[in-house]
Amino acid sequence: MLTGPQIILTLKVLVASVTVLLLASLVALALGKPRLHGHINTVFFALTMLTVFGFEGLIQFGVPITEAFDAAARQALMVHLCFAIPSALLLPVMLFTGKTRRKTIHLVFAAVFAVMWTGTFVTGIFFLPHSGVGP
Repeated sequence: MLTGPQIILTLKVLVASVTVLLLASLVALALGKPRLHGHINTVFFALTMLTVFGFEGLIQFGVPITEAFDAAARQALMVHLCFAIPSALLLPVMLFTGKTRRKTIHLVFAAVFAVMWTGTFVTGIFFLPHSGVGP
């Protein structure tokens, strides 16, 4: 069974990894390669959703939060989820508006997503403890 520290460390690695993909997609866009931007974002979407559903699966079926995390870690995780959940909810909208070339609304959602993902990254990497977590 996974421990709280193992889950948090895995979550940090996954957040950092998909953030690299997100930055790569923005570089592709800046270089005038919107199709590459879209392809990278499709992979970003798939990996992020896999992470969300995998983490949820761990919580629902494998690792009880009350046993895996101490109170401080649970609080930090809740703050992280305040950013991560809206980010995850925006991802299908972003994918749809990008694929259907609805540029104006895509850019509006992109601005909101950028704020939410920044919060997801900062709280996921810097606020979640990955050592000494658990009872």
